[in-house]
Amino acid sequence: MNRKLQTKNGFTLIEVLLAMILVGLAIASLLAAAGSFTTTNAAGAESTTAEFLIEQIRELTTMKAYNDLPAFNGKTYSHPNGPIDSNGKVLDNFAAYSQRITVENVSDTDFTAVGDDLTSKFVRVTVKIFLNSKEISSESWIRANIGS
Repeated sequence: MNRKLQTKNGFTLIEVLLAMILVGLAIASLLAAAGSFTTTNAAGAESTTAEFLIEQIRELTTMKAYNDLPAFNGKTYSHPNGPIDSNGKVLDNFAAYSQRITVENVSDTDFTAVGDDLTSKFVRVTVKIFLNSKEISSESWIRANIGS
């Protein structure tokens, strides 16, 4: 009796289905990763813009005389005019953002202690950045009155 050897000439249905499942999972993973990358990129862009707007206020307050700083306390630069740059000019391209400034006298010996002592030689300037009324960043710094 002669038996002919039978050879496989293709894939079975199970092999094809498993391959399709694996390819589908890989594509689904790539799509999920792309969505995650897009979300992270958008958050990074918002954070970068917020830091830019904070630096504009820092430069503005650095160029002002120490005695002019209390005038900035409670100021908010927002829509319809928009936030401002270091020269006080409106930044039209950032209309969704706003800058809120707080200027507080601090103790000469303890910068964490806020007081009403107008003879203090130090103020703390705090800038909060909002995107569509949601706070996304804030920063504070101490400014000294080195003139007296």
